[in-house]
Amino acid sequence: MLTSVSSVQFSLAVLFLTAIAFEMPAKAEPPRPNIVWIMSEDNSKHYLKHFDINGVATPAIESMAKHGVTFDRAFSNAPVCSTARSTLITGCYGPRIGTQYHRRSQFVPLPEGVEMFPVYLRDVGYYTTNNSKTDYNALIGEEPWDESSKKASWKNRPEPSTPFFHVETHGQSHEGQLHFNEAATENPTSFSQEDVHVPPYLPDTKLTRFTAAYYRDRISIIDSKVEQTLADLKAAGQLENTFVFYFGDHGGVLPRSKGYVFESGLHVPLVVRVPENYRDLTDRELGSRTNGFVSFIDFAPTVLNLAGVEPPESIDGTAFLGEGVSSVVVDTRDTTFSYSDRMDEKYDLVRAVRVGDWKYIRYFEAQYPNSLENEYRYNMLAYQQWRKMAAESNLTPEQLAFFRPRPVEALFDLSKDPDEVENLALSGEHGSRLMEMRKRLLDHLKSTNDLGFYPEAVFLREGRDNPVQFGVENSQKIAKYIDTANIALLPWDQATSPLIAAMNSGDPWVRYWAFCAASAKVASDPAARTSATLDDSLLKLASRQTLDSEPLVAARAVEFLAILGKVDPREVLNRCVKRSQDEVETLQILNIAAYFHANGDSDFPIDADALEFNFPIDPKGEIKRRLNHFANPPR
Repeated sequence: MLTSVSSVQFSLAVLFLTAIAFEMPAKAEPPRPNIVWIMSEDNSKHYLKHFDINGVATPAIESMAKHGVTFDRAFSNAPVCSTARSTLITGCYGPRIGTQYHRRSQFVPLPEGVEMFPVYLRDVGYYTTNNSKTDYNALIGEEPWDESSKKASWKNRPEPSTPFFHVETHGQSHEGQLHFNEAATENPTSFSQEDVHVPPYLPDTKLTRFTAAYYRDRISIIDSKVEQTLADLKAAGQLENTFVFYFGDHGGVLPRSKGYVFESGLHVPLVVRVPENYRDLTDRELGSRTNGFVSFIDFAPTVLNLAGVEPPESIDGTAFLGEGVSSVVVDTRDTTFSYSDRMDEKYDLVRAVRVGDWKYIRYFEAQYPNSLENEYRYNMLAYQQWRKMAAESNLTPEQLAFFRPRPVEALFDLSKDPDEVENLALSGEHGSRLMEMRKRLLDHLKSTNDLGFYPEAVFLREGRDNPVQFGVENSQKIAKYIDTANIALLPWDQATSPLIAAMNSGDPWVRYWAFCAASAKVASDPAARTSATLDDSLLKLASRQTLDSEPLVAARAVEFLAILGKVDPREVLNRCVKRSQDEVETLQILNIAAYFHANGDSDFPIDADALEFNFPIDPKGEIKRRLNHFANPPR
């Protein structure tokens, strides 16, 4: 028991300590790290020696790796700019939120509860800058950038102590850099044209070798940009306070890469330099490498986690660096999903999944060859030469495949076939693997309510105001459309009855996918084509549906009949264009016309002057690109 004196002393002591406590300032929050993204446009990991023996040396990027982490399996979820960047800025799968089209016909709003992630950094005091490319497919909600321009820089922050998030994009590696003329091909390249690697799916020509070597020279320029950024940070005393990411904004850029869900279009270089003052935010050794899968949906939550900001629950990605992230767990990640829809004027719905070294691709419009006309692609001389050689049949089967109808599904063992030229889908030896991968992708498409299974024009009319909610409300319909498209996976004798039932559906988009599945099946399978040609009931139904109330369904029906060689599709396609009141719908009808103009088994040249439109044509728009194509002889 305390004496009265000691009680007084105790009370005085408590009062004294309490007074001190009130006078002491609150413990300051530790400073947040700076974060810089350096993006190079349009290059896959294959052009950097740090990632691929056939690449060019990149000393600055390699120096980052020595003081950081190399992610050997990093992936864009989409093989083209606006779609990839929309994923980066939101952390969400494009087909779930309606940002999967390149480029958007209309902007879509951000999902409820999601802002472009630099907003969350600004909320905790970061100075956010972007120099300067955006190219998003979603509407900006709250402003994500303190400055977004060619003058934007972390150096302009209001106080030296203000943490910053800075993005810089370098276009010296962009696809447009390869739109040179014939005279330019006589110039020397620093990278040896004799030693440059030419993948087996491309013709090994002087032009291809020049293009491949010249592009590696562009990567050297990118490395010099990285070097300058690191030097600027060091000169300002900020290098060891800053996480620096270097990565490609998607794959590319030689033919059959950008725009395609092959590894050359998706597999990007990623190096993260770890600053000395924030080593505790990663449990990896400096200079280490990991095979754990990371993809663009993961970049936003990773930056937020490094900054000490809780990511929104409604995004799709998961952090791969920062507090609470175990490198052991990240190293076990082995899956990435990817998607490709419209690229400029070219429609082609493709989905893919990679698990470890296995890759599965589902071509939902397999009737279209990969070579289907895209005006911007064919500005490259290497593309033009490849197409000319294909027309002359002066190529190997691997090189000709780009210009032929595709299989409805493809399976690749990347450990043995990194160039994805040997399709194992028809191999009985890999049947169980095929079924496993097919189910993995199917479950993903349905669980994310993939909006690509609504034609773009229909989605914009009915779902644009709230894409995610539209997907949730129509999840059963989307699943039905996917199942209808997947009838193409059945043997023809098992596919006929469900196809006929679907072609008679009261839902126009079930009918739409039924005809698309039939076209994909017969274009890729000669036996199915023979059987379909002899089926009078199927042919009569398809013929009747060329008068369908929905122009897109009618166009799909005549596409099927024309692939079978039963009709000239041009009259019906012209009529569908004339009936359409919607520019986006019309563009998709013209996509079918473009297939027959140059790429079908039988050419049906389209007369642009015979097409009647219900709206003025934008002289710089996507429809104009198709009309330019029709003005030229079939190629």
